[in-house]
Amino acid sequence: MKIIHIVGARPNFMKAAPAIAALHKRGLKQTIIHTGQHYDKNMSEVFFQELCIPLPDINLGVGSGSHAVQTAQIMIKFEEVVLKETPDLVVVYGDINSTAAAALVCAKLGIRLAHVEAGLRSRDRSMPEEINRLVVDQLADLLFTPSQDGDENLKREGIASEKIHFVGNLMIDTLVRQLPHAKRPDFKFALGKYVLVTLHRPSNVDEPIMLEKLMKTVDEASREILVIFPIHPRTRQRLASINYKPTTSNLQLIDPVGYLEFLALQRDATAVVTDSGGIQEETTYLGVPCLTVRENTERPITVEVGTNMLVGQDMCRLKKELSSILSGHAKKGQIPLLWDGMAGERVADIISKLK
Repeated sequence: MKIIHIVGARPNFMKAAPAIAALHKRGLKQTIIHTGQHYDKNMSEVFFQELCIPLPDINLGVGSGSHAVQTAQIMIKFEEVVLKETPDLVVVYGDINSTAAAALVCAKLGIRLAHVEAGLRSRDRSMPEEINRLVVDQLADLLFTPSQDGDENLKREGIASEKIHFVGNLMIDTLVRQLPHAKRPDFKFALGKYVLVTLHRPSNVDEPIMLEKLMKTVDEASREILVIFPIHPRTRQRLASINYKPTTSNLQLIDPVGYLEFLALQRDATAVVTDSGGIQEETTYLGVPCLTVRENTERPITVEVGTNMLVGQDMCRLKKELSSILSGHAKKGQIPLLWDGMAGERVADIISKLK
């Protein structure tokens, strides 16, 4: 069997790595294609070595662009590769434009498609990722879900039960494997208790008024506890546009850090404030309280079972919940079912039985 893996952004590699490793053990031929959707200078050879991720065999070099332009360019370039390589199965990950573009190409050419992280739903179609999820799950032949709510979503949408496979969370596989190697960055400032912040979604950082409210809240929190804020390039640009500067040295705006360093920062944090999807999952596994600055989440298991709490864009709510955590009244959570570091093996077992 000949398998192609499609990835387009760093989180995809976190999910792909366990499946690639497990399939390699079973002797299956694999090709890794990076669409180039997200360019990240941290995606260097060191990054791949740290995470035991094979370097991509092909990079389509698509780069940035509008959703339509980016999706169209990936489709054009990926179709050429598929026609040349003639794979038996294409595996896509997550919910980015690369995922949807590859799925459309496979559907048109009659190539079997597997979707890792299937069934997640925020029910907010204003999010481009939600559109991608809906499209890909309708086209996929194998749907690998990270949590049981994913199975229920897919069945409600008319997906045949035999296509759906509850395997657990592949990103947690990577976390489990790398956690013993996680080491905090060397900072010039003293590191005691701290809150870790990450913000990058357009709804939070592209609106100057909202961004000012968020930073005012973060600034106020730093008067009680050290706040470490690795700044996404998008967020850094927006902060510069509103001429923001911290009012206290207890708010440390730092450059982005690597996966292992960020994992250590999450593990040791008193609380995490974020709008990221993957961080909701990682903090739930690590048992760290997480306050998500979003009105909804495609990962409700992290709220229902884990340590995550949605605070929306209500800064009073954010202050209240953060204060509760700092006073020792953090939400307690559990690790969801099958988030055990073996999801990649379950995916490989199912794929290796295909005829």
